[in-house]
Amino acid sequence: MDTTLTDPLVGQTLDGRYRVESRIARGGMASVYLALDIRLDRMVAVKVMHRSLAEDPQFVRRFIGEAKSVASLSHPNVVHVFDQGTDGDHVYLSMEYFPGKTLRDVLRERGRIPAREALEIMIPVLAALGAAHQAGLIHRDVKPENVLLTEDGRVKVVDFGLARAIEASNQTKSGIMIGTIAYMSPEQVTAGVADVRADVYAAGIVLYELLTGHQPYQGESPMSVAYRHVHDSVPAPSALAPETPPALDALVRSATAKDPAQRPNDAAAMLVAAVEAHRGLAAARVSGQHSVPTFPPGVQHTTVQPSLDLPPAAPVKRNLRPVWFVAGLALLMLAGIAFSGWYFSQERYAKVPDLLKQNVKLAEQAARKLGFQVKIGEPRFDGKVAKDIVLETQPAEGVEVEKGSLVTIIASAGPEMVVVPKVENSSEADARLKISEAGLTVSRVRKSASDKIARGLAIRSDPVVGKRVRKGSSVVLVISVGLLAPDVTGMMRDQAQQFLQTKGYPGDCVNEVTDDAAPGTVIAQEPAGGAEMEPTTKICMTVSKGPDTPFWPWERDPSIAAPDFVNVPDVRFKDVNDARRELESAGFEVKVRKVVGGRRVISQNPVGAVPQGTRITLWH
Repeated sequence: MDTTLTDPLVGQTLDGRYRVESRIARGGMASVYLALDIRLDRMVAVKVMHRSLAEDPQFVRRFIGEAKSVASLSHPNVVHVFDQGTDGDHVYLSMEYFPGKTLRDVLRERGRIPAREALEIMIPVLAALGAAHQAGLIHRDVKPENVLLTEDGRVKVVDFGLARAIEASNQTKSGIMIGTIAYMSPEQVTAGVADVRADVYAAGIVLYELLTGHQPYQGESPMSVAYRHVHDSVPAPSALAPETPPALDALVRSATAKDPAQRPNDAAAMLVAAVEAHRGLAAARVSGQHSVPTFPPGVQHTTVQPSLDLPPAAPVKRNLRPVWFVAGLALLMLAGIAFSGWYFSQERYAKVPDLLKQNVKLAEQAARKLGFQVKIGEPRFDGKVAKDIVLETQPAEGVEVEKGSLVTIIASAGPEMVVVPKVENSSEADARLKISEAGLTVSRVRKSASDKIARGLAIRSDPVVGKRVRKGSSVVLVISVGLLAPDVTGMMRDQAQQFLQTKGYPGDCVNEVTDDAAPGTVIAQEPAGGAEMEPTTKICMTVSKGPDTPFWPWERDPSIAAPDFVNVPDVRFKDVNDARRELESAGFEVKVRKVVGGRRVISQNPVGAVPQGTRITLWH
């Protein structure tokens, strides 16, 4: 069962800003969700602390302080913190979102990692930690789970300061050690103290795990592992992975020294050593161009040659066969040495080429031409990259691997398409749920009158039901406000009666009164236009009989000159825009009112002959 469907936070909006779309991960202290920042229209990762922590005021205070400190840390290998806040029982951080894997995922998939690649992962990790140490921040929980490898090959470190916030809370009063036992320094275990060298120790353990595929200490309980951190020395990675260069053995040994004073002063110092080790590996490979292979300092290789029995010097007849045999052996040994020199002088490694944004078939051909084995992985939906275009390679572009290694190419399956669900006659809440479960979002709710759909229920959606759209697309939800009385005030009586009868309302409820309005004009109605009503409600109109005195002012006052009269064109049933243009070109002022919302004019007032320039009202 998909646990995100049962997570109560999915579908909610935190702090009125972060709409939670799905749960990415769940850990011992927090859950991580993918959310849309509706204010800035961007996807973010939201880390929500478990309720036991959120209910602790000491934790919340420290958490907010640590979040502010981490937010000020700007480094390309640190996941940037955008915001922190509380929403009821929820205490959260919003951070950059990067699709990808954790280093733990990579270790599960691949096991041990070659020395050069391990250093190329650790160098950006140490750069991030070094920047934090220079800013006075300690991570306290360095481990593969807190290292992200993004889809575009970048390395990012997360969760700075979280362990410190928990350390200050009431959660530690039962004697719980904060951190992860497998990566905890001896001083953290024995005294509960940590400075930047505790991060160095943990980084050394991570490097050991990358090189060997295993953590250095195993035990039946966390305390037995902690005991070994205090009393044992971390073994050399080469004991499990013989191909590990001595420089990396030395780097792990230095970083994991039991005495903090024997370790590099901080992650920046360890970074310098890691870069030097990486440079040494590259130099060793370049030196392989000589005819005889060279090896790192301190490594001696002995050539074993067979002993040769020389013939006796006695004056007896010599047998020439041993001489030719020795000569043959010598030639064979020379050939072997020459082959060894040739073999080690060859470039045994190659960088994974940049195949991104290429057609998957062309990318496969290009990789095979370079000598790689190629596997086409399962395509992955992507809303930005077209179908059959390469999204990712494993290993990533630029990683050095042995020639002939397997490269997995993952192409885009194009945008994932989903069907707009049927929402008609559903409540607004149910309609939103159906749209969310289909993988879509409601961008706007529009109200509309309906004589068929009860108030508060969905009339339709836009796009309409059954249409296939991109997953994650926005949908407009149209909700009924019930049946509303049409507004016929201002219309001529006969036109209003005709309109009401076409809508199914009796048109015989008419009261005539003396009024200054032109004779035959509807001046009022009951119920009023826009009022909620039942389908059987009768609409009664009040119609003007005209004033007691003549209607036109020049008829009442002979001193006023009568204007020229012109006939108003009958534009009923024409397109409202065409009708407007026709009347304006004839010299009339035009006002448009909506009563049903169609494109056709259903009524106009006045009609007949009127003074030039009179304002004509159109209803549509």
